[in-house]
Amino acid sequence: MSANIMKITLKTVVWALLALAAISCSKAPQFVTVKDGHFQRDGKPYSYVGTNFWYGPILASEGRGGDIERLQRELDTLKALGLTNLRTLVGGDGPDGVFSRVEPTLQTAPGVYNDTLLTGLDRYLVELGKRGMQTVLYINNSWEWSGGYGQYLEWATGEKTLIPLVDGYWPFMQQMRKFQTSAPAQELYFNHLRNIVGRTNSITGKPYKDDPAIFAWQLGNEPRCFSSEKDIQDGFIGWMTKAAAIVKELDPNHLLSTGNEGLMGSEEDIELLKRLNSIPGIDYMTIHIWPYNWGWAKADSLEEDLPAAIEKTSAYIGLHRELANELGLPVVCEEFGFPRDGFKADMNASTRARDAYYKFVFSQVGGNLDGANFWGWSGFAVPSNEQWVSGDPYTGDPAQEAQGLNGVYVTDSTVDIICNATNNLNQ
Repeated sequence: MSANIMKITLKTVVWALLALAAISCSKAPQFVTVKDGHFQRDGKPYSYVGTNFWYGPILASEGRGGDIERLQRELDTLKALGLTNLRTLVGGDGPDGVFSRVEPTLQTAPGVYNDTLLTGLDRYLVELGKRGMQTVLYINNSWEWSGGYGQYLEWATGEKTLIPLVDGYWPFMQQMRKFQTSAPAQELYFNHLRNIVGRTNSITGKPYKDDPAIFAWQLGNEPRCFSSEKDIQDGFIGWMTKAAAIVKELDPNHLLSTGNEGLMGSEEDIELLKRLNSIPGIDYMTIHIWPYNWGWAKADSLEEDLPAAIEKTSAYIGLHRELANELGLPVVCEEFGFPRDGFKADMNASTRARDAYYKFVFSQVGGNLDGANFWGWSGFAVPSNEQWVSGDPYTGDPAQEAQGLNGVYVTDSTVDIICNATNNLNQ
């Protein structure tokens, strides 16, 4: 056995033992509330460092893609690291076999579900509850990788969904703006929303609304209107307002957020961002930050561009903290990422620049941020291909992304940055 493998094995054993000890004394967390613009739990101020773990319910299923042993191993490790808030995709929409779409999907046709994956979602909540962990469950997506807007439009109108990696992002976004004014497509989404939020866990018999393993519901992943036109923006605010009302009617116990990226996901229009976060029922503001995607750091100069990326990140967080204070809301950076050094989609590539970037974002939690979830947890996966294909292990990088580029593996030095962040937060 090599020294590196022995080191990894010993670290994993330590985490597992810590996790088992934590599980044995974990008590179920209470519902989180908001007071004076910040989170509270058990009557005390609450902030957290967490991660994105979009594929958790698939691992929890007994069908294709299921791997309960891996799920338990991942959750034990995350718990030991202090990452107890996991942001998770409820499930994909549409048929399997679509390029760049995660699979298997949950809703295969309007109102038609893969029961194995529904049970997987139930089991995922059970496993979280055993460990005193919580999840943010997001429904719908403005992007194609889980079906999202495009799939609902396709079901409602028959118009085939464009694929950004094939057809280009601009044509795709032009098509997606149609969702904002399509009553039939929106109604399909509302029906799905009702089915999930109003669900009763088939394993425990507990309604989802009564389960403290759910931290919050989220209307979608990065919902955007994709337009500066007034009628489209009004349609965007309109369907999200109705969706928020549906969630709060079915579940008054849990928090609700939009899942929006902040100003960059609001056509860089501060008034639209204010409207979005003023919707009745929205309990906290979300932001996402992607320095490479937004042109703050270039693929061939990630380390050189890091100081400027951190400076812009600081300004972006500050702007949203100020707006959140104005609206009386907590603010969470629930999705942020930074590529591996050299822009290499290789799990063995170093992560010096990313580690420094994470360290800065984590330093904002408890001050300018009420929470932060990095994107995303790859854990014990070993990718088989750079572009995910059916049968490959799931990683933090979903199907449309290069496997290994942004995901955090258990062997990454980033894990040490995470440990320090959660330890500092809990002191």
